Amino acid sequence: PEVVDGRVRIDATLEAPADSDAAKSAVARLRTAVHEVPGADALVGGYTAQQYDTQRTAEHDRTLIVPVVLAIILVILIALLRSLPMPVLLVATVALNFLATLGVSALVFTHVFGFSGTDASVPLYGFVFLVALGVDYNIFLMSRVRQESLRHGVREGILRGLTATGGVITSAGVVLAATFAALGVIPLAFLVQIAFIVAFGVLLDTLVVRSLLVPALARDLGAVAWWPGRLGRLGRRTGTGQG
Repeated sequence: PEVVDGRVRIDATLEAPADSDAAKSAVARLRTAVHEVPGADALVGGYTAQQYDTQRTAEHDRTLIVPVVLAIILVILIALLRSLPMPVLLVATVALNFLATLGVSALVFTHVFGFSGTDASVPLYGFVFLVALGVDYNIFLMSRVRQESLRHGVREGILRGLTATGGVITSAGVVLAATFAALGVIPLAFLVQIAFIVAFGVLLDTLVVRSLLVPALARDLGAVAWWPGRLGRLGRRTGTGQG
């Protein structure tokens, strides 16, 4: 032990690799053990402890930020689209796109590239990028669909809205995905993971979620998706729930 200014420093080496989950669990158990000693004012530091603290902080941030962001987006969409079911549908599909992208990313980097883990801040950064971009594209699409549906009915409005915005949004998504993919050539694991998540997520959103899933679900819901706005009331009165 090393004594400095009345404080004792004890160095210990973990059996598990420093960046492994087992090492982080050992740090947590060690902190619990020393804090249970009466009168002890001990701290557990080191590389593994720093990684453990970073991971816990990132988990706390995700737990706080993700629900708040989704709630704010939901309120904005409700005010913009003047309905309740459609904003919920859009937020749900954006969240689903993010979760699917995160799963594919974990599979690729763990089993294909052999990464030992993911930077603790990657999921939150990926969430912010994908939710912002996904909501933007869905707003462009559904705003046009709403306008067309008021004139031509829900089913025809979806087809016209998708036709009018599909090419532009898809092209923008492909360009954006290619731009973020360029970050993958930088030899930093954090940027490589972010580049893959954003590029894959944007392509999945523009080519599958926004082009197929959202219009199909909106078509199935019909005018109910626009309740209690004007379009939803018109559909109910005319009995054209699905245009």
